[in-house]
Amino acid sequence: MLSPHEVATLLLVKDAPDHAELDRADLDALLERELVQLERLDSGHRRPCITARGGAVLNAISRIR
Repeated sequence: MLSPHEVATLLLVKDAPDHAELDRADLDALLERELVQLERLDSGHRRPCITARGGAVLNAISRIR
């Protein structure tokens, strides 16, 4: 189960992947669960992006309302 902070981080990665204030512990947890991955940019920097599994989690969360 994801913590509220991890869900918020997943939403931030989806909506603003270049957001500089992502909590590293939450991001690491999402990486371990394969909900996000680090994409290598042409500049050599790495940016988090949502995986298909992460997208499925967000879709499931949006249906709960």
